[in-house]
Amino acid sequence: MERVRLSLILISILFNATTLSGVELLVHDYYREKCPLAEDIVRHNVEVAVLKDPRLAASLLRLHFHDCFVMGCDASVLLDSVEGMTSEKLAGPNLNSLRGFEVIDKIKYLLEEECPVTVSCADILAMAARDAVELRGGPRWEVLLGRKDSLESSFSGANLFIPAPNSSLEILIDNFKQQGLDVEDLVVLSGSHTIGRARCLSFRQRIYEAKEEYHYGYDRYKRYTSFRRILRSICPVEGRDSKFAPLDFQTPKRFDNHYFINILQGKGLLGSDNVLISQDLDGKIREQAWAYASNQKLFFASFAKSIIKMGSISVLTGNEGEIRRNCRFVNA
Repeated sequence: MERVRLSLILISILFNATTLSGVELLVHDYYREKCPLAEDIVRHNVEVAVLKDPRLAASLLRLHFHDCFVMGCDASVLLDSVEGMTSEKLAGPNLNSLRGFEVIDKIKYLLEEECPVTVSCADILAMAARDAVELRGGPRWEVLLGRKDSLESSFSGANLFIPAPNSSLEILIDNFKQQGLDVEDLVVLSGSHTIGRARCLSFRQRIYEAKEEYHYGYDRYKRYTSFRRILRSICPVEGRDSKFAPLDFQTPKRFDNHYFINILQGKGLLGSDNVLISQDLDGKIREQAWAYASNQKLFFASFAKSIIKMGSISVLTGNEGEIRRNCRFVNA
């Protein structure tokens, strides 16, 4: 038994695609025979949605993140509240923040017509995130498929495990470590903030708190007072909590490497963006950020690798979970 267990661990390391038990693997082309049009249906509907509202690209990517960080990539984030179970949608990091549920609903409806009870909501989230990134100029990767959907959600888990926008670097590293992700994954996946927006409530602390001293001897905010003035004009000391600002002021609708240029200049919108540099005591994160800032192809390749790894967190496969008919509710 010990020899079998060690073999399974080795498979997990090599493929980064096992479930929590390590018994089943996600695979490419999972729906080739079962539902050959599955990826085309997802792609087409994501494309239509993003053309109508480019901001949905970031929203669909974010849904995948917020799903995977709570009980694994099992579509628990899509479940509505029912008696005895509070939806993750109502948790602090998600309430009035997550978007794109209607896009997933439409895709699921069409897939149920094409091939009933075949394509999981968890797989739809993974495919939609990939297509959303590519449609905004980012990399394309082959999504590993075969996830099942959970039978429950975790309101408490959503409040506990999803990183807050004002997290310290230590907390961020710990959050990612709990998901089996390392510091390199943290940095490259933070590059998702190259698209999307954040509410004033999420970045007010970053612009009104006492100026943050950088460990190498000076306060970078002094060099970017104009940037801080722009943020303060959007977000006053009180009120306008729901006013939005782009995470990247330069290319807010394009998935590129500009996020890393921003944080190296102290121009990250969120506190959790800036601490990657300001609290990096050994300089390794700064080296990684410089590499991505100067080489977009490297960032894209690293991002694809890390998001595939993230998309394999504690997945349900085989006889675990189910294929929901409606992503908002477990099957009757």
